[in-house]
Amino acid sequence: MTRTRIAPSPTGYPHIATIYQALFDYAYARRMKGKFVVRIEDTDRARFVPDAEEKLYEALDWFGLIEDESPRKDGKFAPYKQSERLELYHQYAQELVEKGHAYYCFCSKERLYEIRQKQQLAKKPVMYDRLCRSLSQEEVTKKLTEQMPHVIRMKVPDNRTIIAVDEIRGSIEFDSSVVDDQVLMKADGFPTYHLAVIVDDHLMEISDVVRGEEWIPSFPKHILLYEFFGWQIPKFYHTSVLRNPDKSKLSKRQGHTSIQWYMDEGFLPESILNYIALLGWSHPMQKEVFPLSEFIEHFDLKDMKAIGPIFDLVKLAWMNGMYIREMETKKLAGKLIERFPDY
Repeated sequence: MTRTRIAPSPTGYPHIATIYQALFDYAYARRMKGKFVVRIEDTDRARFVPDAEEKLYEALDWFGLIEDESPRKDGKFAPYKQSERLELYHQYAQELVEKGHAYYCFCSKERLYEIRQKQQLAKKPVMYDRLCRSLSQEEVTKKLTEQMPHVIRMKVPDNRTIIAVDEIRGSIEFDSSVVDDQVLMKADGFPTYHLAVIVDDHLMEISDVVRGEEWIPSFPKHILLYEFFGWQIPKFYHTSVLRNPDKSKLSKRQGHTSIQWYMDEGFLPESILNYIALLGWSHPMQKEVFPLSEFIEHFDLKDMKAIGPIFDLVKLAWMNGMYIREMETKKLAGKLIERFPDY
């Protein structure tokens, strides 16, 4: 069965890029008669925003992108919050250590900082120098017995070309010599994204992973983790980053990324979905205006294009006007009364 997911972190309020990905996941799952899952990746406790998850659900409901499984809609793969799955991550991290695919690292923050500084001055890739990779079992046991603070790192193989297949971009080759021995389990007992996302996607039987192109540098690490565990690799689709008209990256720091901003400015959710559907995908009949149901009917993830789509507020406003003009008078009046209750 086709299973897609979004896995936002509650470190801020939902923004347009979240809905951009959710739309593709939702539409593909619906077209394939599959399931659309929301998983909350809340292991970054330092930047946790208490009501961010609630705001996410409000945004999904506003757009009509209703999930099949989530923390608010339990299914057979619950729990759907990473903070409630910590025991699983410890179990699988330990499995990698026992298989020889991961190791304990006892280096202090100060030493790691010094390494980074030297590498940056030498204009070399910033990577862990693998000091603890060569520790004997006796040394490791002694340090663990002494309860020395530590992390668990993945053991990237030497002299290997890692081939990762992206369904949008094709095969991508990575030299393992420039792939860092990524931290999988932090000293505070929480997993990093890299371990948790692989474990969760596998256990939740996610078949198709849609995520931004900023994750391509991490792609080889994730492919290796699937291999280390002996798990089937899902299909990956790395969508292009949304850009402003000046080609700069659409950022959370800009006001017009916030979903609340669009609500406050009078944009209709259906016009926004229609507009962002065309950022990296084209209607087979070259239509510009069409409902969500028609998008679901025609959409296939493999038809996404590896381009840097421009998010143009002027074009969105034009499309929003098209939807307003086509709206039934009674429905439009209701929305106007809702928006301007004092008039």
